[in-house]
Amino acid sequence: MNKDNWKAERERIFNDYADKVRKDPVRIKEVEEQKMYFEDVYMKYGMSIIGEPDENGYPLYIAMHGGGQDPTHMINEQQWEHMGIYYKGSVKRGIYINVRAVRDTWDCHGNPESFPLYDRLIENMMIFKNADPNRVYMLGYSAGGDGVYIVSPRMADRLAATHMSAGHHNGTSIYNLRNTPIQLQVGALDTAYNRHKVTVEYQVKLDGLEEKYGGYEHNTFVHINKPHNFYDYKKDELQSVIADNYKWLEDDTVTEKKADTDAIHFLDRYTRKPIPDRIVWDLTNRAPKRNVTSFYWLRAPKDETEGFIVCDLDKENNGIVIGKDTKAKTFTILLNDDMLDLDKIVNVSFGNRKWEIKVQRSEEVLENTLAEREDKNFAFTAKIDIEL
Repeated sequence: MNKDNWKAERERIFNDYADKVRKDPVRIKEVEEQKMYFEDVYMKYGMSIIGEPDENGYPLYIAMHGGGQDPTHMINEQQWEHMGIYYKGSVKRGIYINVRAVRDTWDCHGNPESFPLYDRLIENMMIFKNADPNRVYMLGYSAGGDGVYIVSPRMADRLAATHMSAGHHNGTSIYNLRNTPIQLQVGALDTAYNRHKVTVEYQVKLDGLEEKYGGYEHNTFVHINKPHNFYDYKKDELQSVIADNYKWLEDDTVTEKKADTDAIHFLDRYTRKPIPDRIVWDLTNRAPKRNVTSFYWLRAPKDETEGFIVCDLDKENNGIVIGKDTKAKTFTILLNDDMLDLDKIVNVSFGNRKWEIKVQRSEEVLENTLAEREDKNFAFTAKIDIEL
């Protein structure tokens, strides 16, 4: 395998793998019945396919319902059914999925078993329904907004963009959203759990991260005189929102502007960049039941749940720069010939430490990375194991 034929090998391996998946009776049943199992839970979902795919396939929208802690199950069932139409009207073309939380807990969308099921859902939609892996979006309202906060940082490399309405962050880390744009919305009168204020406080955090690391594209709308409910799906109507969120957070001063707050409109602006020039990875914010151990073009052992990694792709010097903020024991850099020239020495640096590495392309690495996420955009042919 060389830099001229690795993509042909990628296509061959992926197509063979996808053919096997399409013939797998378990996977076929999951798609036909719109229900997937993991351990002792299952995730069901509604699905609408709107319009015709473009040359890259369909955008995929994964919408999370409200509700949460619900011993009767009925509130979450009703909210799930309503989410089947909630944002759907703004979708011009795409696969619109409303997922049902696996349990009726306050963190219903963030139960540990949920994460491998989200992976499975995305992979099934890519292979069976022609979903575009570079246009996968996650959005949710209320408990679904909580879910967006919980899920999207842990699966940020799966997503092109994400949208949160009327939820609470519950202290979740958002470092991993460096390459995943997010929009936050809340009602100015949504005082329960201080949701109105903590939403803007997370805007402040995102502003700080954007200044420090670049990226972290985000937007925040606080709806004037609105409680827990407000319009984040009115595709043809502008809404009244606070113009200066910082001033409002400081002393409740309300300044007004009109804005397009339609969630789908925000999401549709973005296409995922699967090979970003910079990765910021908070290893404390991982989903323990996922089989996926990679994040963009980095990989860390599953039990590595402490640490922090910043890595830059340095094409000019055919290398990787490990940022000074990095504090991790071991991790792996995954490479292909779209990233660097693998026929040349790869230069890796961490502060004053420098390594000149001759990498070897490997079909095993290519097969492994394709199987891990069933996504051709995350196909790599070489790796460098790092110990700091």
